[in-house]
Amino acid sequence: MVSLIAVRDAIALNGRADARLLSHQLNAPEALVQAIMEKLAAMGKIEAVDVSSCLSSSCKQCPESQGCDTKVYQIRS
Repeated sequence: MVSLIAVRDAIALNGRADARLLSHQLNAPEALVQAIMEKLAAMGKIEAVDVSSCLSSSCKQCPESQGCDTKVYQIRS
């Protein structure tokens, strides 16, 4: 079973990460990783990053851009 510390450390090593990436890296269910990330955010250890500003101007017009939007986290500084 994956731990809070393992998820936090994986985010630190990646810089920024989403649940899908960490799920593959830690070999754990994506739902479990997402729940741990939300718990770490509530504890103030990590923070969600607004990736909508990363979209290029062509992606902002795409109707699928909202479907591509995933929640990305980084270590809180």
